[in-house]
Amino acid sequence: MNLFSLLQARNAAGKPVRVALIGAGKFGSMFLSQVPHVPGLEVSVIVDLDPQRARDACKTVGWDEALIAATTFTPDPAKAMADDVEVVVEATGSPAAGIRHARAAIAAGKHIVMVNVEADVLAGPLLAAEARETGVVYSLAYGDQPALTAEMVDWARATGFRVVAAGKGTKYLPTYHDVTPDNVWQHYGLTAAEAQSAGMNPQMFNSFLDGTKSAIEMAAIANATGLNVPSEGLLFPPCGVDDLPHVLRPRAAGGILEQAGLVEVVSSLERDGRPVFRDLRWGVYVVLEAPNDYAADCFRQYGLKTDASGRYAAMYKPYHLIGLELNISILSAALRNEATGQPRGFRGDVAAVAKRDLATGEMLDGEGGYTVWGRLMPAETSLRLGALPIGLAHRVRLIRDVAHGAVVRWSDVEVDANDETVKARRAMEAAASKTSR
Repeated sequence: MNLFSLLQARNAAGKPVRVALIGAGKFGSMFLSQVPHVPGLEVSVIVDLDPQRARDACKTVGWDEALIAATTFTPDPAKAMADDVEVVVEATGSPAAGIRHARAAIAAGKHIVMVNVEADVLAGPLLAAEARETGVVYSLAYGDQPALTAEMVDWARATGFRVVAAGKGTKYLPTYHDVTPDNVWQHYGLTAAEAQSAGMNPQMFNSFLDGTKSAIEMAAIANATGLNVPSEGLLFPPCGVDDLPHVLRPRAAGGILEQAGLVEVVSSLERDGRPVFRDLRWGVYVVLEAPNDYAADCFRQYGLKTDASGRYAAMYKPYHLIGLELNISILSAALRNEATGQPRGFRGDVAAVAKRDLATGEMLDGEGGYTVWGRLMPAETSLRLGALPIGLAHRVRLIRDVAHGAVVRWSDVEVDANDETVKARRAMEAAASKTSR
């Protein structure tokens, strides 16, 4: 609660927090829109495959010409490791690029804020361990749902509550798992022409709809908090905020959870497509259990919504502002040497699952595409099955048929064992297997 005062002191001393941003897309642009309004925070380098697009983005979000002129725009990620840069923000969305950039930042002694949750779930536990060994911060990005949920879990535990469930809301129906970029827009109430005119990427938006992004974010939360992953994957129960403590409690207590201490995503749609009353589509939550009768009485006295027993209650945040809130991560790393969530273990993984019958020779097209979607599973299950992580299910060729709904395995595809991303993932899997023995 003192980040702003710490930043003011740094600014008064003439030592602003300098940042390099890699990837000036929507998340990056939202962050950039806040920079002119935070004295003591400077973005000295912006890396993007199209530097002119990045300049245009800065103009769009309100940067003046002087601020643009003082910033280096470049396609070269090495420029992000300049001596005056203190924090690197990785916001490309590419798992391979994210791992590469994170390792370069760590090697250069820079704090790394990983907006790129796809890279975090693919190899984040390995990257975070490397950062800790080097003495820099590896952090999830505040404003995105994993960091916000991890914060709520930390709050609950620090105040003495048992965390029963934590996660986020989304729009979900079981049929969404098989949706492709060709029919995604009808589920958003848009035509293809309207989406194209708005610059919306169908594969990216489909990853939100088909369950992949939810799985990735829940894996990140599990890895950061030590919460467990449902053994059969996410259930996506329809649930509004008032019903969180009733629905998200263990089965033994009348809820849907196989056990306490799980990540889970709630749907804003009933299974027949009707909207859920007081849904949590844009927010995050934590369900907690009172440790004693006195605390349970306090829940009632102070108006918390509880289950019928009065023992389970929920806290939630109805919205998240993604890039508009990113400064919290940057300043926490630079001023307090603290992450806003980071992987502490490998508990959750996201496996590629066939959207239809796939034939030998077909090329997988990754997150949000035509061939596979991402299913959350316990890391130990993923390792036992030899499941192919969704972050590597892009531009790889099948060497055997995979049935609709089946998990794609490493043995089903051609992979380049010398690829740096593959090597990083394999190293993390080897370390996890060694630890579990």
